[in-house]
Amino acid sequence: MLFEQLGLSTELLKAISDSGYKHPTPIQSKAIPVILEGRDVMGAAQTGTGKTAGFTLPLLRRLEVYANSSMSPAKHPLRALILVPTRELAIQVHENVKNYGKYTRLKSSLVFGGVNIEPQTDVIRSGIEILVATPGRLLDHIQQKNLNLSSIEIFVLDEADRMLDMGFLPDIVKILNLLPDNRQNLMFSATFSDEIKKLAKQFLRNPVLIEVARQNAVSDLITHSVYTVDSKRKIKVLIDLIKQKKLNQVLIFTKTKSGSDRIAKQLMKESIAASAIHGDKNQQQRCHALNAFKQGAIRALVATDVAARGLDIAELSCVVNYELPNNPEDYVHRIGRTGRAGIKGDAISLVSLEEQKNLRDIEKLIQKKIEVKQIFTNDVAPVLKNTLRASKITSDFDKKRNLPADNKNLETTDFCTEVIFFNGERSIRENAQTRIEHDPLFTQPYVSRESKLQKNLLNRKVNKFPLKSLPALFFPSTNRK
Repeated sequence: MLFEQLGLSTELLKAISDSGYKHPTPIQSKAIPVILEGRDVMGAAQTGTGKTAGFTLPLLRRLEVYANSSMSPAKHPLRALILVPTRELAIQVHENVKNYGKYTRLKSSLVFGGVNIEPQTDVIRSGIEILVATPGRLLDHIQQKNLNLSSIEIFVLDEADRMLDMGFLPDIVKILNLLPDNRQNLMFSATFSDEIKKLAKQFLRNPVLIEVARQNAVSDLITHSVYTVDSKRKIKVLIDLIKQKKLNQVLIFTKTKSGSDRIAKQLMKESIAASAIHGDKNQQQRCHALNAFKQGAIRALVATDVAARGLDIAELSCVVNYELPNNPEDYVHRIGRTGRAGIKGDAISLVSLEEQKNLRDIEKLIQKKIEVKQIFTNDVAPVLKNTLRASKITSDFDKKRNLPADNKNLETTDFCTEVIFFNGERSIRENAQTRIEHDPLFTQPYVSRESKLQKNLLNRKVNKFPLKSLPALFFPSTNRK
């Protein structure tokens, strides 16, 4: 199917051609005709399948009849509201609106928190037909009487599941109560939970359900892999992966804001240009980091789940989960930043023993067993498979090194790891330099790491100030009765 067959205008088709698209995605081919009919829609599709264009294009087509070149704000009343959960997603959606509507005379803008409200107010009061907004800042404008929602004809709730996860349900209800009854409603999301369906019943009228993939499905273009590694060694493994795989553009996800800052600093120390984005960064800092990443000025972008949705980076080849998310659905949205627009991508996860349960939950959700790989780094012990604990060596591990299971002698392995004994249990120690035999009843003897220079200085000090014996102050009595 071609876009020309979907009933879009010449202006929109020209903009689509400028973007390099010829064939609509499944969600676009199914949703666009239904939306053009004026029906309410519940659209579910896996992330990266083009669902933003799936509602942006028909929205522009329906509003084209109101396009005009008048400078009067009264000639440009607000007719469409697109509600999104995050600033990043608001920027992405507004870029779609501008790109596809550039040959029309429709005016659009976006509002979100974290920035000065006055410039947004000036643009809104100048007159716009389409507004992309986050809930909190939208209510701020309404409270200040900068906005009038009485002319809204199309209402879009994007990423509805994320809205509920972020606690926006009360704000959504307030906004819905301010909208006119006679309007078209569109709800798009990657997933539809029972809570989302309950919300949909409150404002959708006989909606058409459009699902082009099962819930929580992931793109077949994405290759999943797991490296099991101790938490303390993750940063070394990450650096080694970036350098060995020559990843010139990699998006790295962490759980915490402080963690993302710390990882970005450590990557910079290893001459890997990196930056971090999270909720504590202001909008200018986040936009600057994202633009630098898109333009190739930085090699690694470290982000919290605030960036799991809404980031649209062309041809992003790799996403790394430095830490697995607690919610397995967030994994789907994280890796959805790669494998987009028909281009293959890699999803790499660094998993510690404490995260094994999270990994199993993710595999259960996506209904796929993720391959566990083994890697070797320059200065890190080998990353072992899930069943191997760092404190013990299994029989399979022994077999690979031709060690008998009852061997009591310490052997230096091929990759500078030696086997030692603590309380009768066998353990591994990294970077062994010598081959020493030990009695299994004793622990590893102390080996001084002092350099020759340190030893010489110590000897000089001892020679200069020799130790002298002192006479005893008393003698113990030997005649005890």
